Amino acid sequence: MRRISICFSLCFLMISCGSSFKSFYNNHKSDLGATSFQVPKFMKAVVGSISPEINQAIGNISDFKFIKFENANSFKRQTLINEMNAVTKHKYVDVFRKNEADRTQVISVKEKDIVVTDVIIFSSTEKVTTAYYLQGHFDAGKIRSLANEDGIDTFTNTLIKSYDSNKGTSTNQEN
Repeated sequence: MRRISICFSLCFLMISCGSSFKSFYNNHKSDLGATSFQVPKFMKAVVGSISPEINQAIGNISDFKFIKFENANSFKRQTLINEMNAVTKHKYVDVFRKNEADRTQVISVKEKDIVVTDVIIFSSTEKVTTAYYLQGHFDAGKIRSLANEDGIDTFTNTLIKSYDSNKGTSTNQEN
């Protein structure tokens, strides 16, 4: 019984301490099977130039983080979902949330007046879990357009393909 209590306390502590996306990202970026990237300032222009649709949706980015977990077991997947729920629980508004047995999708935002300042896009299936964090000034209507059935997947695939093709790009201008 004491072992269960300690385990519960550790799980609760882990979830409650990681109530920001930055904490979530930092706690998991070194996990086995995780792929993560944070876009440095010089790459922000590249992200905006992926396509006109992406540029219009994401607007002016000041921070961009991505993390992906492949083949997570059901316990790990549920832990990630619970942690993301803890992150979006306070100060975020769900634009879209769909919870199914085999898939969880969330688009949650922080707003200041009529401008979206923070966006979390989270998707979890039995095969892959992805989470994006974007901070800046965004068009609320365009962010809401991601909530359609294929919006998150299209956004994810486009960004990953673009990042993969541009990550070798150098900004070193020395000759």
